[in-house]
Amino acid sequence: MTGTARKVVIIGGGLSGLSAAFYVRKYYREAGIQPDIVLVEKEGSLGGKIETLHREGFVIEKGPDSFLARKTAMSELAKELGIDHELVTTNPNAKKTYILQRGKLHPMPAGLVLGIPTELKPFLKSGLVTFGGKMRAMMDFIIPPRRSSEDESLGDLIERRLGTEVLENMTEPLLAGIYAGDMRKISLQATFPQFGEVEQRYGSLIRGMTTGRKPAETHTGTKKSAFLTFRKGLQSLVHALIHELHDVEQRTGMGVTAIKALSGTESSVWASQTSETVPAPRYEVVLDNGERLTADDIYVTVQNYAAAELLRPHVDVSALDNVNYVSVANVVMAFAKQDIVTEYDGSGFLVPRKEGRNITACTWTSTKWLHTSPDDRVLLRCYVGRSGDEQNVDLPDEGLAELVRKDLREIMGISAKPLFTEITRLKHSMPQYPVGHPSRIAGLRSELGQKLPGVYAFGAGYDGIGMPDCIKQAKLTAENAAGSLESQPEQAAVMS
Repeated sequence: MTGTARKVVIIGGGLSGLSAAFYVRKYYREAGIQPDIVLVEKEGSLGGKIETLHREGFVIEKGPDSFLARKTAMSELAKELGIDHELVTTNPNAKKTYILQRGKLHPMPAGLVLGIPTELKPFLKSGLVTFGGKMRAMMDFIIPPRRSSEDESLGDLIERRLGTEVLENMTEPLLAGIYAGDMRKISLQATFPQFGEVEQRYGSLIRGMTTGRKPAETHTGTKKSAFLTFRKGLQSLVHALIHELHDVEQRTGMGVTAIKALSGTESSVWASQTSETVPAPRYEVVLDNGERLTADDIYVTVQNYAAAELLRPHVDVSALDNVNYVSVANVVMAFAKQDIVTEYDGSGFLVPRKEGRNITACTWTSTKWLHTSPDDRVLLRCYVGRSGDEQNVDLPDEGLAELVRKDLREIMGISAKPLFTEITRLKHSMPQYPVGHPSRIAGLRSELGQKLPGVYAFGAGYDGIGMPDCIKQAKLTAENAAGSLESQPEQAAVMS
């Protein structure tokens, strides 16, 4: 084998880390580099929050359950792994989404994008907002646009343009399932920067969203679907990555305690102790068992708070410290169909914060995803926890399940005892991007490039929390790193 030798350590074995290993392997090789990759994960298994359970004919996602089809990085990776034929779409007859309002479920009006109506007639007929709230929303057509390009919170934008009712009754519940956050604190530029651009370009969110292109749905086969998943569960992607990365050293049950930059003297000592015709490495990665891995490049893909401790001795990590993580829980319940009196005609419902419920949303999983349940069974997935309301996540299983059942009884009339319940607690799992986040992350990466060249940091807490976002970040980082190395071949020697 002839090529440029490069030792690479990837810290974190979730989707970001696995994707990084895949694309480092691909792009480095295309650049004439032979990467020697070690992936280190402190948990006992790879895949991070992605976990699929197969039980009694059900396909149950204990972590995330699907991804946005219009963000194509995940579908593209599935194709590269040869498993794109396993992708499935949502039930075309379950397109409705409901929002709880004063204890009753109201269908979300057609054409609604985060509370911004792209079709006025359905919005004006909706029972989710009062007449006064609708008139306040229509003022979006005449309120002067904000001209400042500085970041603001997503909630401030929606409230300023469309009013408090739209924010609290529509936008907040819609985003609770994505960020589990406080809309008045989450960065616009880090989440939906296009809305700020629409305001400045059209002077109105409604005018801009009506005039401009609506969010695209992706064609898969002959059906349209906003969301996609895999027939046997999202873990199919994780398993495919692990199998493909057979030549990558995958270490689980092992954490990283430090990243050490080697001095010229230490590098010389290392070089004198090896007969390999490669340059001395720039870094050591210290594991929690005391072992030290040498590295030319390091990809840090763990949560921001963990990454901050590794990078703190070297750079300003305030951009990472400023990202709070919220804990949530998923409570999945299976029922006999004969015990359910409600006929589901949608994908589920969302719960505004001001409703004071225990759950933040409920997905009618067996209706939304037809492959997930036997025909005579019903599968529901409820979400618990959001910013400022995380206490129930830590309740014992029995107590948490009873709170969820109470809401299901009162909202949907379900009094039957579930066949079984699966509870997953995702502690400190939902990153909250503060106002000013993108510029701070850009500053962090600039400093990393200057002080720790070859050390990269990305993942859900940086440039997008969705699974396709994580894959895209890994892909772009590996591609850019390989391109940089290809243009500077003197950084490594020839291995034969």
